Amino acid sequence: MQLQDDLTASFAERCYMLLKQIPAGRVTSYKALAKALNSKAYRAVGSAMAKNKDLITTPCHRVVKSNGQVGEYALGSEEKIALLEKEGVKIIDKKVQDFDDLMFRFDT
Repeated sequence: MQLQDDLTASFAERCYMLLKQIPAGRVTSYKALAKALNSKAYRAVGSAMAKNKDLITTPCHRVVKSNGQVGEYALGSEEKIALLEKEGVKIIDKKVQDFDDLMFRFDT
């Protein structure tokens, strides 16, 4: 992927570029996003999501924990749940249902 070869893009920018590939109704995990960037820095992915200033075009609400738990969101976890449910993702007890089926697989 050209993105991984772009040394001028910051880690956060590379996260956002990948994140924009995830269609509505699908999710990824912090760990999977880090792996797609050839990294183990899933906490850095979380930090990048927390610093996202463009929640509309960079849908960080689609990034959840590896166990399917919704996790945090800049506008609060309830808003994250509302956005995911609006896209057709079923959430029960703050956990994505059918997580494995909804998991977006990056082409790496």
